[in-house]
Amino acid sequence: MRAPDLIRFAGSAATGNPLRTSLLVLAMAIGVAAVVVLTALGDGARRYVLDQFSSLGSNLVIVLPGRSQTGGFNPANAITGTPRDLTIDDARALLRAPAVLRVAPLAVGTSEISVPGKLREVMVAGTTAQYPELRHLELAQGSFLPEEDWNRGTAVAVIGAKVREELFGAEPAVGRLARIGDRRFRIVGVLAASGEGLGMNSDELVFVPVALAQAMFNSNTLFRIMVEARSREDIAAAKTQVQDIIKLRHEGEADVTVITQDAVLATFDRLLRALTLGVAGIAAISLAVAGILVMNVMLVSVVQRTGEIGLLKALGATGGAIRLAFLTEAAMLSAAGAIAGYLLGQAGAAVIRQLYPSFPAYPPDWAVLAGLATALVTGLLFGVLPARRAALLDPVEALAKR
Repeated sequence: MRAPDLIRFAGSAATGNPLRTSLLVLAMAIGVAAVVVLTALGDGARRYVLDQFSSLGSNLVIVLPGRSQTGGFNPANAITGTPRDLTIDDARALLRAPAVLRVAPLAVGTSEISVPGKLREVMVAGTTAQYPELRHLELAQGSFLPEEDWNRGTAVAVIGAKVREELFGAEPAVGRLARIGDRRFRIVGVLAASGEGLGMNSDELVFVPVALAQAMFNSNTLFRIMVEARSREDIAAAKTQVQDIIKLRHEGEADVTVITQDAVLATFDRLLRALTLGVAGIAAISLAVAGILVMNVMLVSVVQRTGEIGLLKALGATGGAIRLAFLTEAAMLSAAGAIAGYLLGQAGAAVIRQLYPSFPAYPPDWAVLAGLATALVTGLLFGVLPARRAALLDPVEALAKR
């Protein structure tokens, strides 16, 4: 039987019972679509987290108050319950480390900012002039905090893009006075819009000198210290030097947690890759179910077309040709379901991206190829038994049932 004849035979069999064919293709399509959408979610989560950490800056080492034990780091330790708080002097001491390029202490709290006729609550971040270079933040207007003694501070502030829009509208903000808490500040700069990163939206932040932030919140504690190593190769050395300096200043006690950006990224990357593989495996189970459906449908087809098979054998078709004809039908149905599932899955991923523009829900290429290949292989494997049964039919008995 020639290839065109095989395709014509399989096509006529598929179109002869459109409802059965449609249900089979739908089952296969749902399986492939599940693989595409779920891997898009898993890999999208991995990309989103990695992008968020990368947006913090490059070559970062972060010092948190409180030591993380084997049970994991408790975020509450970053604020309370530590043997010794991190201070501005601790942050300044880290500049002595040879592998450290920049240091930016960070004190965080909430307060109210007001201008005549308008008031809103904001998160206030106390830091120094090096913070925007360390975090790769850009200014839309004006300048950032001035270089000055970290233990003192000029009453100036830099506001985020959304804060500027809500308080000043179309009017210029640089040079205006605003009351933050119980103090008056002159606005010297406005950050360019950058959106949210790891739960902290720079567009809604107000930056002030770190000493004034501590005075506003009546605290000498730093939320954390951001450190930038001189290069990627110096990250490990910077971490060790930071730990040694803090330990020396804290009377020999290792009471801080020092994490590196690379270590956090690698951990999240491994976890989320494993998650993506896991959800892909779960989705692939539906393809096995679809394969069983292919087998059942093909077995029914063999029974319904017994007379036709007998006629083909009587006309000289071999058992191998009959077997190949049924396998071709299974392959065509599986391929149609795989393509429909791929399109359906891509449409689902596109809807997710439309609803959540910041979430990169793109299915990885390996998942798409694996889903399509699994659908085809599954259809063929489960089509072997019906094809074999059709090939073994006796032509006389088959014609008798015609």
